[in-house]
Amino acid sequence: MNKEPITVTGLEKLKKELSFLKEMKRPEIVSAISEARSHGDLKENAEYHAAKEQQAHNEGRIQEIEDLIARANVIDVKNLKNEGKVIFGSTVYLIDLDNNEKLHYKIVGKDEANLKEKLIYFQSPIGKGLIGKNKSEMVTVKTPSGEKNFEIIEVKYV
Repeated sequence: MNKEPITVTGLEKLKKELSFLKEMKRPEIVSAISEARSHGDLKENAEYHAAKEQQAHNEGRIQEIEDLIARANVIDVKNLKNEGKVIFGSTVYLIDLDNNEKLHYKIVGKDEANLKEKLIYFQSPIGKGLIGKNKSEMVTVKTPSGEKNFEIIEVKYV
C-alpha cells in the first residue's frame, strides 16, 4: 500500500466530503430508490435506474476517499523549520520571467490539486520543477505548453 502525501487541510476536506456522502447523500439516494421503486415496473423506470446509478457513483467515491485516508501521509509544514526550500505543502511565490507576472502556488497532493485555487500537484511539471529549489533561485520548467522560467521570491510554510 503506497502512502499518499497530503496536507492537513486536504485531509480535513476529504473527511468532510466522506461525512457528507455517508450521512447526507447516502440516505437521500436510498430514499430516492425507495420512492422510484414504489412507482411500479422497474424495467422501464428511469427514476429508479438514475437513482441506482447515483448510488453506485456515491459508493464508489466513498470507497475512494476511505482508501485515500487509509494511505494518507499527512505532512504539516507548519511544524518544519523554514530554510527557504520548496517542499511538499509549502507555498511558493514566483515571478514568471517570461512576462514579469507574480504568481504563487501551494504544492499539494493529487486530490487537493486545483489550479483555480493555486494548488498544484507535486508531480505536475511545475510542481516537480519547483520541489527542492531554494528562495532566490532561477528555475526553468518544461511544461506541455513549452518552457517556463521563474524566479523564486519567497517560500512559506503555512
